[in-house]
Amino acid sequence: MSVFELIALLLTVTAVFSYVNFRFVHLPTTIGVMMIALIVSLAFIGLEALGLGLEWNAREILRSVNFDTTVMQGMLSFLLFAGALHINLNDLAEQKWAIIVLSLGGVVLSMVVAGTAIFCILAGLGIGLPYAYCLLFGALISPTDPIAVLGMLRRTKVPKSLEIKIAGESLFNDGIGVVAFLMVSEVALGGRAVSVPHVGLLFLQEAVGGAVFGLIIGWIAYRLLKSVDDYQVEVLLTLALVSGGYALAQALHTSGPIAIVVAGVLIGNHGRRFAMSESTREHLDTFWELIDGILNAVLFVLIGLEVLVLSFTGKLLLAGLVAVPALLVARWVSVAIPVAIMRPWRKFSPGAVRILTWGGLRGGISVALALSLPAGKSRDIIVAMTYLAVVFSVLVQGLTLNGLVKRIYQPA
Repeated sequence: MSVFELIALLLTVTAVFSYVNFRFVHLPTTIGVMMIALIVSLAFIGLEALGLGLEWNAREILRSVNFDTTVMQGMLSFLLFAGALHINLNDLAEQKWAIIVLSLGGVVLSMVVAGTAIFCILAGLGIGLPYAYCLLFGALISPTDPIAVLGMLRRTKVPKSLEIKIAGESLFNDGIGVVAFLMVSEVALGGRAVSVPHVGLLFLQEAVGGAVFGLIIGWIAYRLLKSVDDYQVEVLLTLALVSGGYALAQALHTSGPIAIVVAGVLIGNHGRRFAMSESTREHLDTFWELIDGILNAVLFVLIGLEVLVLSFTGKLLLAGLVAVPALLVARWVSVAIPVAIMRPWRKFSPGAVRILTWGGLRGGISVALALSLPAGKSRDIIVAMTYLAVVFSVLVQGLTLNGLVKRIYQPA
């Protein structure tokens, strides 16, 4: 199947699922299309058990879609930029210390707690997974997914200060998660000892380098936008910023996600205020809202369909089921401790720990990182745990978070 045929098929399936969700299911689009895709996938598996052979055809089509490449090198940069465009820089600066502590310390703490808990639980169940691989799972699952989180925030009325903390953490913790993932990968996959200077250098290269690079390309784009007044040209410039900037960041071995987020915040604030006419702002917002909605829907359809190409044995299913509560505990610890430390100096909304814990959604980025691991028994266990954790996160946490917020802020 050609690339064009794959794209056509994915867009058609996504459009049909979106229509069904809008007319009959009435769930938020991303959650609705993912649930429908998951149900369709399970139906294919059931039909296969009856000897109809439909699952094999669907599986072959999905195998031609490289999920890791599609998400990390295709959709991610556009979705991050669309989300960052609407982050207010003043609000971000006001909550900067809380965001830094949650996105840095929280990810590292969650990685260690989750990895250790999973190691102990799997050992007790007789499922062998080396500790280094358990930490690797903790590294890829600990960062909250900005795509899922930002989609959830659009439907949930949380206090503004808490909303900025949640959004800021999800947008910036990818760099920390990638550094942690790379570090643990060197130990788990290469057997290499990791030194403190090496960790520090990689952090500077990925996180700090990505932020500096994002400022540079964002400033260049800002100057170009300021010099013209044509919304078509300006939309094209933002597309070039996202695609070209992300590709160049990867070539320079720095964090593309952080670079695009920083550039998006700059364009969404200074660029919107000083470099665009009212007409351009309207067209730019409409364009990126459409990009965000379409790619989000396609991504969550892919997540739902991905169950067709994953191998689930009884032990793998059990590993995934026990991972869910372990990850919730790890998320709670990684939020509660930093919040407790910051409370004497920072004000937090009532129920902040509960909302930050339950609102820490995982999504396609975690699945993509898990699928990027080399084939083997350890990869199968990690992929199974990651997939079930993501499905639970989106379908259960995503659907019930609004109810939790209402119970905290609008008690009966």
